[in-house]
Amino acid sequence: MKAARIHRYGADAVQIDADVPTPQVQPNTVLVRVHAAGVNPFDWKLRAGYMAQAIPLTFPTTLGGDFSGVITAVGTGVTGFSVGDEVYGQAHILTGGTGSFAEIARASTATIARKPKNLTHGEAASLPLVGASAWQALVDHMHLLPKQKILIHGGAGGIGTIALRIAKYIGAYVATTATGSDIAYVKELGADEIVDYKAKKFEDVLPHDLDAVFDTVAGETYTRSFPMLKNGGVIVSMLEKPNQELMEKYGVHAIAQSTEITAERLQKIAELANQGILKIHIDRTFPLEEAREALSYLESGRVHGKVVIEVR
Repeated sequence: MKAARIHRYGADAVQIDADVPTPQVQPNTVLVRVHAAGVNPFDWKLRAGYMAQAIPLTFPTTLGGDFSGVITAVGTGVTGFSVGDEVYGQAHILTGGTGSFAEIARASTATIARKPKNLTHGEAASLPLVGASAWQALVDHMHLLPKQKILIHGGAGGIGTIALRIAKYIGAYVATTATGSDIAYVKELGADEIVDYKAKKFEDVLPHDLDAVFDTVAGETYTRSFPMLKNGGVIVSMLEKPNQELMEKYGVHAIAQSTEITAERLQKIAELANQGILKIHIDRTFPLEEAREALSYLESGRVHGKVVIEVR
C-alpha cells in the first residue's frame, strides 16, 4: 500500500512509499481504508524533529492521526463495529495506530467512533483532534453552563471554531478575538462579542467578570487573561502551563490541557455534527502524493480552516 512516511527528520523528509506492508489487525483494533486524513500542527512538528527527545521515533514512520474511512477488518474483542462501517477518529502511532497518511490504517476502538452521517469524509477527518480538544476544554474541564460568559482566544482557528460552536450550543455568552476577514467569519459562527486584537486590547473592551477563558494563543495573551476572570473562574490553555502566581493573585483555576481523543468525545462531537451545530471549513485539500506540500502549507500559517489529505 501507499503511505506518506519519514525516514529521518526534516522539512523535506516526507516521501511516498508505494510498497508499505498492510498493517495487521490486532485485538481491540480495526483496519480502516482511509478516505481522508486531517493535517494538524503536531504532524509537521513531529516531522521536523521538534519532539525528537520527548517522542523518539523509529524510522521509517507513517505520519498522520486524524482520519475518516471504512472498516475493512476487526480484531478479536471488538464489539459495536463491523466491516463496512464508516468511522472517524485517531490512528496516530502514539495512540496505538499505524498513521493515517496511508491507504490502510490500524486504529484502536478506544479512539474511533461512527462517522457523522451528514459530513463528507474530508469534513469528518477534520474533526477528531479539534473536536476532542474543544469538548474536553469546555465540557470536561470548565463544566461550562448556559448563560455563563466565556472568552475564546483565536475563535477563527481550527480548535477555536469548534469551541465557539459548542459554547453557543451550551447556551453561553461567547466573546472571541479575531482580526481581518476572520471577524465576519466568527460573527457568522455566532460570537456575541468580537474584539479585533490588532486594533484594541481585549482587556480594554470586555468585562472583567468572565466565567472561563479558552486559550489557544499563549504568551502574553495567556497572562493578560487572568484578570479577566471572576473569582473562581477557570482558564484552560492548549499551550501554557498553569501560572501559580497569577492563580493565587486572581483566585482562579488554571489548567494545561493535553488533549485525549476518546471514543466518548468523538461520539459527542458526531452527534453535534449530525445536528448541524458544527461548521467545518476546509481551506485546502491535497492528494496523498502531496503530503509533503500539505504539511508545508499548514506550517506556513496562511491557513484559514483545516487542511485535508484525500487518500481515496
